[in-house]
Amino acid sequence: MLLDINNNTVRKYLSQAEFGIERESLRVSADGRLAQTPHPFESHRNIDRDFCENQIEFISDVFREPEQVNEQLVELQKFVNAKLKENEEFLWCFSNPPKISGEDEIPVAEYTGSLRNKSIYRRYLAQKYGKIKMLFSGIHLNFSFTQELVKAAFEQSNYHYFADFKNHFYLTLAARLVEYAWLVVYLTAASPISDDTVGTQSNMYSSIRCSERGYWNYFIPILDYSDLQSYTDSIQKYINDGNLRSVSELYYPVRIKPRGANSLEALAQNGVNHIELRVIDVNPLSPTGIFTEDIQFIHLLMLYLVSLPEHELTGTEQIKAVNDIKAAAIFGNDEIKRRAEKVLDDIKNFALKNFPEYRAVIEYQTEKTQSGNSYAEIVSRRFGSDYMNKGIALAREYQRSVGYV
Repeated sequence: MLLDINNNTVRKYLSQAEFGIERESLRVSADGRLAQTPHPFESHRNIDRDFCENQIEFISDVFREPEQVNEQLVELQKFVNAKLKENEEFLWCFSNPPKISGEDEIPVAEYTGSLRNKSIYRRYLAQKYGKIKMLFSGIHLNFSFTQELVKAAFEQSNYHYFADFKNHFYLTLAARLVEYAWLVVYLTAASPISDDTVGTQSNMYSSIRCSERGYWNYFIPILDYSDLQSYTDSIQKYINDGNLRSVSELYYPVRIKPRGANSLEALAQNGVNHIELRVIDVNPLSPTGIFTEDIQFIHLLMLYLVSLPEHELTGTEQIKAVNDIKAAAIFGNDEIKRRAEKVLDDIKNFALKNFPEYRAVIEYQTEKTQSGNSYAEIVSRRFGSDYMNKGIALAREYQRSVGYV
């Protein structure tokens, strides 16, 4: 195991972690169509465009409490809403896009000067994957344990250098998370409905963006988690072979990230800073797109994973992990439901023994396994009869309730 949770020094820091959120959201006009105005926010460190001009990305700071992440997301939305209100625009509340007449409504994000390569890269993605697929918005949760905790674990290890241990720690945790990402999809899927123009049958998938029809490369990458050099080499091989343009094109459930710019060079030089979990839908039931309880559960899941025995994640197991995610994104998958109940029971026993303060967190997740209680089922009942009109009504409601700066 990565952590001896019974060690007194380690236990002192176990409740501490660091969280950050990247939330993508489309700007829409009063009729629910994609806004055709230029991206209205320049040089804001917490607000960016994403693939296209009408797709905003909120980038939170790093916090040690999940509640603080959502509090900042609310403040950022207030700031954005004040600007959008001037043009009677709104933030679309779903992972799946609204009605689209054609790809002409999806202008690739325009960067100039030293950033112009970002636009060139997006045009490459548009040609390769199609613009519509790039509109599927999601939430990326950035996670790390505190430096104090990792150092306490290092002191109990056989490693001579902290940097080597830290890289090993996060590589091993990331591999474990890949195996369990299907559970996160099952518990947070919230995008079962789409407009007919998107070309995906509604109510077949609980999460279209995580399904076989969603945000994937045209191959399943096999990554080497044995050490950092092997990991970066395994990604570079796909770049050299022409399967990927850069590491940013790796559409994978979990990424291992350095501090600052996301590049293999920075990762190799500076080491691992945090893990990015990329399989969470924008949840229309929450104004910020994510509930604090789900961020708390990710922390509990990470604690559970670092307590498991270490093992190598083989290529066969990686393929299975990706297929499990796609299976978890299908509505009414009884096998996935049974597996989820079993794992949640294991995590509950783990939590009650070691972290009783997380009892409510695990019970919140367990309730979702009961018929009719999943996010996707609730979203389907609430918005399935009139996705567009109810969607823009919800966008208006959230703009009023969250308010403006």
